[in-house]
Amino acid sequence: MPEESTQQEMLIVTGMSGAGRSTVGNALEDLGWYVVDNLPPQMLRPLVELAEHAGDAFPKIAAVVDVRGGRLFADVQQAIESLRTNAMVRVLYLEATDAALVRRFEQVRRPHPLQGDGTLLDGIGAERERMQDIRANSDVIIDTTDLNIHQLATTIAERFGVENAPGVNVTVLSFGYKYGLPADADLVADARFLPNPFWVPELRAQTGLDPAVNEYVMRQEGALAFVKDYARALKPVLAGYQRENKRHATIAIGCTGGKHRSVAVAEQLADLLRGLPGVAVRVKHRDLGRE
Repeated sequence: MPEESTQQEMLIVTGMSGAGRSTVGNALEDLGWYVVDNLPPQMLRPLVELAEHAGDAFPKIAAVVDVRGGRLFADVQQAIESLRTNAMVRVLYLEATDAALVRRFEQVRRPHPLQGDGTLLDGIGAERERMQDIRANSDVIIDTTDLNIHQLATTIAERFGVENAPGVNVTVLSFGYKYGLPADADLVADARFLPNPFWVPELRAQTGLDPAVNEYVMRQEGALAFVKDYARALKPVLAGYQRENKRHATIAIGCTGGKHRSVAVAEQLADLLRGLPGVAVRVKHRDLGRE
């Protein structure tokens, strides 16, 4: 039997210059979309056809289309209507008040793309007039006047994110201080306050992944309390990361060599963090296996 073809999903991001298209593009990329910025409308159909041939490599694509395309932008409405016949196409339109747009352009000290020899307001007015038909036929309209970049990214995640997708992906990373601090660590905790299994002959050759070492580390005074208290302290931090759209975090746990204590503590901490809402956890042991 021939394989069933799946309808390609495309989101066209458009709207007023200065209303947050770049922020939306970045947020969509974080959500797993393949994003193409400043795409001429005439390239929308070839992009969809390329994605259909690529299959799962392009499950969802987003194209940012706007007046930067100049004369090419005049064909955008026709291109969208043509695409809707054989692809699942949605149009996201971003807008803001004149005052908000003027303030944003002044902050970045850039002219409006349609300003020419006129004022910022001249350019904004010309763009509003040119975008009327597209706005009227958009599927989603978001007014970004009162949204900062984090709030806008949150709005995009709520509307276009995968259901039940984690709000933040956490890597719990064990390491050895003798090999240096991890450059990408967001938070670092020190497990060197615990007795070192290295000095126990029968445990020296083992690691924190071995039950004997894990049990030895975790039964030490303060070990379990430290892990539980640290997980409790991280709960509001990770919730805040989700609110601020920080989607990746690395929590590093160190000991001298990165073989015994940090490994055992990292494994215990990861088990507790997996119970937090909106958190996906993986464990990585950077220095395990070093001599």
